[in-house]
Amino acid sequence: MTEDFDVVVIGGGPAGISGANTAGIFGKRVALVEKLREVGGAGINTGTIPSKTLRETALALSGIRSRKLFGVDLSLRREATVRDFMRHKTTVAVHERRRREEQMRIYNVAAFHGAASFVDPNTVRVAPDTLLRGERILIATGSSPVRPAEFPFEHPRVHDTDEILEIGVLPKTLAVVGAGVIGAEYACTFAALGVDVHLIDGRDSLLGFLDHEISENIERAMGAAGVHFIWKEKVTRCDAPPTGDVTLTLSSGATLAANDVLVAAGRKSNTADLNLAVAGLTPGKRGLIKVDTHCRSEVPHIFAAGDVIGPPALAATGMEQARMAMCVAFGFDYKNVVAPILPTGIYTIPEASMAGETEESLKEKGIVYVVGRARYMDNPRGQIIGDENGLLKLIFSRDDMRLLGVHVVGEQATELVHIGLLAMMSNSGAELFNRTCFNYPTLGDLYKYATYEAILKQKGLIVDDSGQLPTGTVS
Repeated sequence: MTEDFDVVVIGGGPAGISGANTAGIFGKRVALVEKLREVGGAGINTGTIPSKTLRETALALSGIRSRKLFGVDLSLRREATVRDFMRHKTTVAVHERRRREEQMRIYNVAAFHGAASFVDPNTVRVAPDTLLRGERILIATGSSPVRPAEFPFEHPRVHDTDEILEIGVLPKTLAVVGAGVIGAEYACTFAALGVDVHLIDGRDSLLGFLDHEISENIERAMGAAGVHFIWKEKVTRCDAPPTGDVTLTLSSGATLAANDVLVAAGRKSNTADLNLAVAGLTPGKRGLIKVDTHCRSEVPHIFAAGDVIGPPALAATGMEQARMAMCVAFGFDYKNVVAPILPTGIYTIPEASMAGETEESLKEKGIVYVVGRARYMDNPRGQIIGDENGLLKLIFSRDDMRLLGVHVVGEQATELVHIGLLAMMSNSGAELFNRTCFNYPTLGDLYKYATYEAILKQKGLIVDDSGQLPTGTVS
């Protein structure tokens, strides 16, 4: 027997749930298939929510904030166990999963648990023998960590970026292989917990997609927190004996011994077992599904969203893609594009966030700009919370002072960025911030003072740092 639905959603992570709920809100009959026993995917169960919760727990239990504010060590680290660190992570993940399940119940989304694979372009088999037929299909199966062959992941002290959250004993030393976003975030978290962290990468700098000034700020802070950077090196061999340290051999011939190893080598789409060929789909590199701007695949009634279609591969963007895909699929007059400007949040210590252009991208495009900065140390709220190194950086078009990019590093950066994001979405800039009254004392007030600096630069009253000095500049 085959059950008929308006849409079958494959994958129960943030993107899949959002797509299913969107169709359900508009009265469509929806089936959601999740391979695991519980919904949530990497976003709720093994990645986004748990890792960020662990970061906050590390900040609290390590006493970092208290040492900055009061000059005394209020750390619980001496008595805390790994179980203490992980307890809050589990609580938050369970709460978010239950909230999502309740949403699905309200919107009459039928959940099926088991491995999914295509039988034909409209029919999905849920193992072992359930058949679901959908007028539309949404693939949102997410991604999994890449596991390079040189690492013995069966060893209890060699971890991928999903397994690391189940670590049993807090190591004294940790080697993190890969200095991308995930590797950098975990390096910061474990360093905050007192672990001696070594971060290895074949590149020569951290997070190169960020504005260079911001990435330099993060790298300095990580170094000050005790993270050791090993640049321009690749791991060629990993020796993990039954007892004792794991030893990494690097491309230079040097070796590094650590209690545990975390491999953050990127992620691959979870499409290998979907039998895409019978649906008429051909996956690309690392299993990616090719889609157009509406998240429609080469088969018109099949859509895909989230990590399974590639960058930016963020939970927030995946959810927006899935909502838009369902609106397009059924002609709902609600959302037919994904926002043209997307924020990026980096949960290092300090955290950072950005939206729009960087100085480097504007120079490549030949666009004349002006920069305004405001530092947390000059803001009373920044002083209250003890953040001496935080920075808000605004990049405006010199001609009309529209905001082109917003970059933040410091406490609450991933929240603060949204003010600038909304300004860019409304095509606004310096004039808006100049007119707006912000609460005092708040970090939001940084926007006012960064704007003032940019206006003074545009008028030639202080030096412009964009490389193009206006006439009459005072140096």
